[in-house]
Amino acid sequence: MTLSSPRVPAAGVRRLTVTLYGYAFLHDLIPLYPVYALLFGDAGLSLWQISSLFAVWSVTSLVLEVPSGAWADAGSRQRLLWLGPLLTAAGFALWVLVPSYPAFALGFVLWGAGEALGSGALEALVHDELDRLGAAGRYARVMGRARAAGLLAVMAAMGLAGPVFALGGHPAVAAASVLACLLAAATATRLPEHRGTGTAGGSRAAVLRTALAEARADRSVRRALLLVPAVTAVWSALDEFSPLLVRDTGVADTTVPYLLLLIWAAATAGGLMAGPGERLGTAGLAALLAGAALALAAGAATGAPAGVVLVALAFGGFQLASVLADARLQQRIDTAGRATLTSAAGLGTGLATVAVYGAYAAAGSVTAHRTVFVWSAVPYLVTALLLALTARAAATRP
Repeated sequence: MTLSSPRVPAAGVRRLTVTLYGYAFLHDLIPLYPVYALLFGDAGLSLWQISSLFAVWSVTSLVLEVPSGAWADAGSRQRLLWLGPLLTAAGFALWVLVPSYPAFALGFVLWGAGEALGSGALEALVHDELDRLGAAGRYARVMGRARAAGLLAVMAAMGLAGPVFALGGHPAVAAASVLACLLAAATATRLPEHRGTGTAGGSRAAVLRTALAEARADRSVRRALLLVPAVTAVWSALDEFSPLLVRDTGVADTTVPYLLLLIWAAATAGGLMAGPGERLGTAGLAALLAGAALALAAGAATGAPAGVVLVALAFGGFQLASVLADARLQQRIDTAGRATLTSAAGLGTGLATVAVYGAYAAAGSVTAHRTVFVWSAVPYLVTALLLALTARAAATRP
């Protein structure tokens, strides 16, 4: 577990955080997000083909998740952070230059690889740089703000997509997305990294063995690894279905985006609350999850537009809990395999999210969306109960 010095070099922290927030914003400033399905449809792809492209994207990210984390620990994390957006930019350019199923599939492979390269590497670089500056205690606050910057970028991209598309169609939207990726890559080169390369003492295989050995030997690390997907997976999957929930409240389709904006704004606020949220402790985190779960169930159960406010509050709580879960994992990692273990948590989150997609599809085919959202609160209540029991056991331990 890392220790922080009471004297923190303000200039070093400022350089790191300003660069990080810029990188996080540009990384998600992708106007293609809301319209790439239209690009596929205009190219003549069937629904089955479009669905298979999403599968290619998910599988690529999952397969490369842990290996990329080991690569980040064995070499330069900064290098992966600028290489990832370049791969994504290449994929987007390919989509409009050669609009066909093979090109779309290859583009998703490049995008998935780019996302995998940054997963684990970013968290590890930020934590270790803060620790070097004696500011490891600020990690949750810094990463919460970075996630908020990413969410703001997504909202900005959604707003830009329409006007850019009107000006130049799919090529213009793709060009804007490529530009954002190139700017993100350029910004990543400014992220400070003082650990050098090969600090884990060997090859990627050696790094992977060291990281997994720590997880096996330390129960607190294992618990922190499991907590990340337990907190993150369900609400991340529900986000994809939230437009259907909102539409089923009876509002006009033109009103749906505004209510979705409310949900995104609440999630952004949740990320910004990570600083004060660090003081919650295990019992406080349990209470946060339980409260967010109850708000999710109550808001969805109303079946009314007003209930979206409670759903938004729930998403804000889940976002905060996700940042805190990541911070707890970083606090418990002692080896140089920080990116590897963070990527392992990301792999668990990805697998759990895919499972939630399947469960939602099965349940949603026989019941209303609001009912599925209500039942989705149950895993969070179980996680909250386990955390509460852990906190109680720790309090009574002599």
